Amino acid sequence: MRKFNIRKVLDGLTAASSSSAAAAASAQQQAAAGARDSDIAETLQSEHFQLCKTVRHGFPYQPSALAFDPVQKILAVGTQTGALRLFGRPGVECYCQHDSGAAVIQLQFLINEGALVSALADDTLHLWNLRQKRPAILHSLKFNRERITFCHLPFQSKWLYVGTERGNIHIVNVESFTLSGYVIMWNKAIELSSKSHPGPVVHISDNPMDEGKLLIGFESGIVALWDLKSKKADYRYTHDEAIHSVAWHHEGKQFICSHSDGTLTIWNVKSPTKPLQTITPHGKQLKDGKKPEPCKPILKVEYKTTRAGEPFIILSGGLSYDTVGRRPCLTVMHGKSTAVLEMDYSIVDFLTLCETPYPNDFQEPYAVVVLLEKDLVLIDLAQNGYPIFENPYPLTIHESPVTCCEYFADCPVDLIPALYSVGARQKRQGYSKKEWPISGGNWGLVTQSYPEIIITGHADGSIKFWDASAITLQVLYKLKTAKVFEKSRNKDDRPNTDIVDEDPYAIQIISWSPESRMLCIAGVSAHVIIYRFSKQEVTTEVIPMLEVRLLYEINDIESPDGEQVPPLPTPGTGSNPQSIAPQSHPSTSSSSSDGLRDNVPCLKVKNSPLKQSAGYQTELVIQLVWVSGEPPQQITSLAVNSAYGLVAFGNCNGIAMVDYLQKTVLLNLGTIELYGSNDPYRREPRSPRKTRQPSGAGLCDINEGTAVPEDRCKSPTSAKMSRKLSLPTELKPDLDVKDNSFSRSRSSSVTSIDKETREAISALHFCETFTRKSDTSPSPCLWVGTTLGTVLVIALNLPPGGEQRLTQPVIVSPSGTILRLKGAILRMAFLDTTGSLVPPAYEPWREYNVSEDKEEKDKVKKRRPVSVSPSSSQEISENQYAVICSEKQAKVISLPSQNCVYKQNITETSFVLRGDIVSLSNSICLACFCANGHIMTFSLPSLRPLLDVYYLPLTNMRIARTFCFTNNGQALYLVSPTEIQRITYSQETCENLQEMLGELFTPVETPEAPNRGFFKGLFGGGAQSLDREELFGESSSGKASRSLAQHIPGPGGIEGVKGAASGVVGELARARLALDERGQKLGDLEERTAAMLSSADSFSKHAHEMMLKYKDKKWYQF
Repeated sequence: MRKFNIRKVLDGLTAASSSSAAAAASAQQQAAAGARDSDIAETLQSEHFQLCKTVRHGFPYQPSALAFDPVQKILAVGTQTGALRLFGRPGVECYCQHDSGAAVIQLQFLINEGALVSALADDTLHLWNLRQKRPAILHSLKFNRERITFCHLPFQSKWLYVGTERGNIHIVNVESFTLSGYVIMWNKAIELSSKSHPGPVVHISDNPMDEGKLLIGFESGIVALWDLKSKKADYRYTHDEAIHSVAWHHEGKQFICSHSDGTLTIWNVKSPTKPLQTITPHGKQLKDGKKPEPCKPILKVEYKTTRAGEPFIILSGGLSYDTVGRRPCLTVMHGKSTAVLEMDYSIVDFLTLCETPYPNDFQEPYAVVVLLEKDLVLIDLAQNGYPIFENPYPLTIHESPVTCCEYFADCPVDLIPALYSVGARQKRQGYSKKEWPISGGNWGLVTQSYPEIIITGHADGSIKFWDASAITLQVLYKLKTAKVFEKSRNKDDRPNTDIVDEDPYAIQIISWSPESRMLCIAGVSAHVIIYRFSKQEVTTEVIPMLEVRLLYEINDIESPDGEQVPPLPTPGTGSNPQSIAPQSHPSTSSSSSDGLRDNVPCLKVKNSPLKQSAGYQTELVIQLVWVSGEPPQQITSLAVNSAYGLVAFGNCNGIAMVDYLQKTVLLNLGTIELYGSNDPYRREPRSPRKTRQPSGAGLCDINEGTAVPEDRCKSPTSAKMSRKLSLPTELKPDLDVKDNSFSRSRSSSVTSIDKETREAISALHFCETFTRKSDTSPSPCLWVGTTLGTVLVIALNLPPGGEQRLTQPVIVSPSGTILRLKGAILRMAFLDTTGSLVPPAYEPWREYNVSEDKEEKDKVKKRRPVSVSPSSSQEISENQYAVICSEKQAKVISLPSQNCVYKQNITETSFVLRGDIVSLSNSICLACFCANGHIMTFSLPSLRPLLDVYYLPLTNMRIARTFCFTNNGQALYLVSPTEIQRITYSQETCENLQEMLGELFTPVETPEAPNRGFFKGLFGGGAQSLDREELFGESSSGKASRSLAQHIPGPGGIEGVKGAASGVVGELARARLALDERGQKLGDLEERTAAMLSSADSFSKHAHEMMLKYKDKKWYQF
C-alpha cells in the first residue's frame, strides 16, 4: 500500500489540476460481461451542472470596521481579511470581498445614495455600488506616497476628506474618484513654533454649524480648527495626552476628546487655551485634590444630544489599571448616571444610532451597535437598564468552535416546525421589547420551496439544528450532549482517564435519520450517544449505558505491523456463535492485575435522575473503555438505523454493533477478525508491548506553518506529538483541524508508526440488499468499509417486530463477501434496477412518551418499518447496484453477482476528502471534493464525468472536516471559524440565484433638514453652508500631483447601476452613470478638461443671451 509522508500530502493538496483532469478524461470504464448500459437511461448531463457561491452565514471573522446608513438602515462590517458584510432586515445579508485581501480600516456610507466607501490597510479607497444585488466596486484610488489613517465624508457631500500618517489631509471627489488639488499640510495646521511632528491624523470632522470649519485631530494631542476658505487654522487646542477620538456637540460650540490616559476633555471652540472640563470616567477621585490615577486609553467617544434631557456621552475603554480580569466595557454617561456595560469579547468599534442623519440637529440617540471581536450587540438606550436587542442574525455558529457539520436538503416538511417548537422553549428572556433597528433592504423571491437543515457539532458537546431553507439561516434548536456526564469541578478533580486535555465532549461524527428523527453522535472521548426525539418532557431515573472493550490484538494472530501490541485477549461479545457473552453491565474493575488502567471509560455518566426537556432525549450512552493501560481509540465511523434498532461504530481497533432497543452489544470484532480466513494482507506478528506510560494527550497536530491562535478550533486541540509524523491514506478520514495543521486523533501510548498502519473502519452503511453471490432476495445487512480499501458485509438476522423484537436476539455474522478498491472507503449507496437510490429502511417517527391505551400500543407494535427498497417486491432475477466511493476511485458493482460493471479513477495525484451520492433534477449522481481543490460529479450508474471544476485550494483542514454535499445541488463548508459558506453545483440554482438574493438598497426619502428658525435666519445663527465645489474643484485648487494617487476603474457595477437607475431615486445613479461612461470614453485628463472648458463656455454664452433677453423687463412682466 502506498504511503504518503506529510510533504507529499501537501504536494498532493496543491497538485496542479491538470493531472486530475487527465485522470478524469481517461475514465477507465469497464463494463463486465452482460453490462447493463442500455438498461438505465441517465438523464443528467454536463449542462445541468454549474458551480457558484450562494451565500455566507455567520459572524464576520476578525472584524475591523463598522458603518451604518441611518436613512437606509443598513449596517456594514469590514474585516481584517478584506471582507465586507452588509446587514439589513433579518434575512437580508450580503458578502463581498476586496481582491487584495487587505484589512478594512474604515467604512463610510454615502447616506441614502446606495454607495459605500471603504479604506484599506494597503492605502486604497474603493467606492462600492450597493444598488445591485451583488455589490461591485465602481472606482478605486491607490495612494502611493502616503498611508491612509482616517476618512470623513460629510452628509450630502461628494468630497471625502482623507487623513494620512504624515499628518496631511487630501480631498477626494467621490463621484469621479479623483483627487482635488486642495491639500491641508500638517505644518500649516499646527503652530509654526512647534518643533515636533504632530503625528498621524486620527480625526477629521466639519463643524455641524459651519461646513467651512474642519476639526483635525492629531495623535500627539494637538487639535486644529481649520478654515477651509482662508486656508489657515483659526484655533489650535493642545493637550499633553495622545488623542484617540473626537466628537462634536450638535450646536458646534463644543467638542469632546478621548485620551490615552483614560480622560475626556471638553473644549469650547473659542477657548483654545485650556479644556472647559476634564473627566476621568473610571478614575478613583483622590481626596486631597490630586489628579485621579491614570486609566487605560478611551479608544472612542461619542457625544449625542437629546431635546428633552441631558446629552449622552458613550465611550469604550478607559477602565482603571487595577481592574485585572475585568471584561471589556462600554460606558454610557447620561446626566449624573453612569452605566458600565460588560461585554463578552473585546470591543472593535461602536456606533450610536440616532433619529436624524443631520449633524446640526438634536441627535436623539435610540441604540448603540457594538461590534465585538466575536459578536454583534445592540443596546437599547431608550429603556431603563439598557437591555440588549435579541439578535435575529445567525451569528452564533461559533459560540463554541464547530468540529463537524452535516447538511440535509429536501427533508420531511414536518421536521422544521417540530424542531422550532422545541427550540422556542430554550429562548432567553430580558431582551428589549422593541423591533430590531437595522431594518433596511428587501427579501428576494423564494424560488426553492424544499426544507433544508444544517446540523453543527461543537467543541463543548453541543449540537445546533439550523433552518437553512431558501438561502437563509436561522437556529432552530440546541442540544447539549454533555449533560449526561458528570462535570469535573476543577482540574485536580478531573479523572485521569481523559484522553484529551480539553473539550472532552467535542462532537466528531453526527449520524441522523430525518424521517425517523433518530440522532446518534460520536464524541472525542470515544463515546456514542443515541437520541430519540420527543415533544414531551421526561425525567430519566437511570441513564441507560453500555461499556465496550474494543481492542483486537490477540496473541499469535497476525496483525498489521510488527510492534507494540498488548498480549491480551479481547472478549468478543455478541449473540453470534463466533463471539463470547455480552457485557451489558458497566464493569467494576478499574485496573488489571499488573496495575494498568482497565475497563474504565473516559467519562463518568451521571447516576442521578436526569430531567430531559422536549426535543432530543438520551436513549443510550455507549463508551469504549481502557484496556490494560491502553486508552480507547477515537471513533472513525458511525451509522444508526431506526428500522433495525441498531447502531454500529468503528475505529482503528475494530467494529462494534449495539442493539439499542435491547441495550446489548451484538458484535465486537477486531478489524482483522472481520476477514476471517480471507485476510488478503500479510500481517507481521506483533511483539508483546513493553511498559506503558499513558500521558493523557488528546488529538495531535502536525503543524505545517504557523497556527493563528484566533483560528484555533478548540476541539480537538492538544498538540504533543513529534513532527516526524507521516500521514498515510488510512488516517485521512479521521483528519481533524486546527488552522493550517493536520490534526488526528491519537491515544497516549500508541505510537505514530503503530497507528499509521492500523486498518480503521472508515465507512458504515445499513441497507437491505444481497449479502452473498448466492442470495436470491435482499436481506438486512451492514456494509463496512476500511481505510485499506476493503468492503466487508455483515449479515443481520432480525427477529419479527412487536414484543419479539424486544425479547429475541438479533443474529449478526460476517458473510464472507469482500470487495476491494484503491484508497480508504468514504461512502456507499445502493441503486435499484431503474437506477434510483435505495435509501436505508427507517421506522417513521412517533411520540414515545405518550401513555396510549392497549389497542393503540398493539397497533404500533404490529407496524412494520418502512423498507424503501423497491427490489424486495420485485422478481428474484432483478438485481441491485452498489456504489462505492473511496479516496481514489469509485466502483459500481452489480448485486448479487458482485461483478464490477463501472469503474472511475477519480484522482491519481490527490485524494477525495468527501464523496456523497445525491439527488439532482429527479436523478442521482456522485459528488466529490478533492484535496487538490477540485469539485467533481459523476453520473450513476455509469460514472461518466459531468463536472470538474477547480474551486478552492485546501489551505485549511477545517474545510476538509466540514465540507459536505447534499441533494438538489447544495453544498457547504466552514470557510472561517465563524462562517459557513454555501455553494451550489446546480445550473438551475445558479440561474435563480439573482432572484433569490435580497435587495440592499430601497428608495427612501431623505428626512427634511432641521428648521433654522426665524431669528437664527435673520441674525445668521444657523448652520453655515459652503460651496465645496468652488473650493475643491479644479478651477480654483488646481490639479493634484499625479504621483500621489492612482485611479483604478472598478471591475463591475455599470450594468448594475443601469438596472437600478429607474424612477425618481434613479436620477443620482443616472448622473453617476453618465459620469462613469464619459470617464471611460475620454481616455486622459487633457481631453476631459477640454470638454469641461467647452461646456463652461457654452453655458456662459447661454447665460449672456438670457440676460440680454430679460434685461429691460420689469419684475412683474416675468
